[in-house]
Amino acid sequence: MSTPKQIVLASRPKGTPTAANFRVEDAPMPQLPSGGLLLRVLYLSLDPYMRGRMDDAKSYAKPVEIGEVMQGESVCEVLASDRPGFAKGDIVTAFTGWRTHAAWAGGPLRQLDPKQGPITAALGVLGMPGFTAYSGLMIIGKPKAGETVVVAAASGPVGSLVGQLAKMAGARAVGIAGGPGKCRYVVDELHFDAAIDHRAPDFAAKLAASCPKGIDVYFENVGGVIWQAVLPLLNTYARVPVCGLIAQYNAAGPSDGANLLPRTMRTVLTRSLTIRGFINTEFGPEHYPAFLKIVSAGIGDGRIHYREDITDGLENAPAAFMGLLQGKNFGKALIRVAQ
Repeated sequence: MSTPKQIVLASRPKGTPTAANFRVEDAPMPQLPSGGLLLRVLYLSLDPYMRGRMDDAKSYAKPVEIGEVMQGESVCEVLASDRPGFAKGDIVTAFTGWRTHAAWAGGPLRQLDPKQGPITAALGVLGMPGFTAYSGLMIIGKPKAGETVVVAAASGPVGSLVGQLAKMAGARAVGIAGGPGKCRYVVDELHFDAAIDHRAPDFAAKLAASCPKGIDVYFENVGGVIWQAVLPLLNTYARVPVCGLIAQYNAAGPSDGANLLPRTMRTVLTRSLTIRGFINTEFGPEHYPAFLKIVSAGIGDGRIHYREDITDGLENAPAAFMGLLQGKNFGKALIRVAQ
């Protein structure tokens, strides 16, 4: 067996992360814990929330400490088990962090059946990103037939499902994505009604033209200039689930752009907006079975499509993660750690 590896936080980034903020290390082979599992990581999920964990700032979760393994969820093979119901060779998801091998002694654990579909889907459309899309849209956004739903980062694992669920609810789906290729994918393969390239010089005008009746639900993944274009289009009683603000994650200080707070708050008041930040874990077990049933059925009957962007090798995780923060991935970002 090859020497186990792990990637730790070497230093805290100042603005945009660099390769110097990460360090690949050899690690001892973990021991099978009492009542637990010994795991070999097959696929590691890369997600925008990881950027926030690199900062030593108060948030909804504890930051990664210097020298600590970067956090993250993975699909794993069970190498040894001391837990009833789990055996060598089983496939599970667990929060192992950025490493090749891990000992599991507690925490979230999900057993997968590879016969039911690709195991990587458990880190994407049928995992945390998928449930984030479902809970934010269906529980907070509550789209109705005939309404207009707009989502930023529409070609990504969260945004792509938001638009498809909106269509299944009878709403009109407008996606915002970066580049012509991603916009074509959003319309041609995901069947959104329209897709707008946020890099276009006339982005705001094109978005307005694509939403002639305004916006009833805006699923926020990005912030920044996209929010500036969306704000004047929001209808009275519009709902805004705030999932992420990736445009601001690498900010090293206060923004040097326009201060939109007064304008935003006035619009919240005059149009009776609902803006609700959320973390998917708020919407626990009572909603998860419905999510799995609806999305699994949508995949099975062809109404829901998804795409994955897979990079080989744990050592390439830092570069792939930095690319994710710059929008270079096309689909759910994954690292193939082992075959």
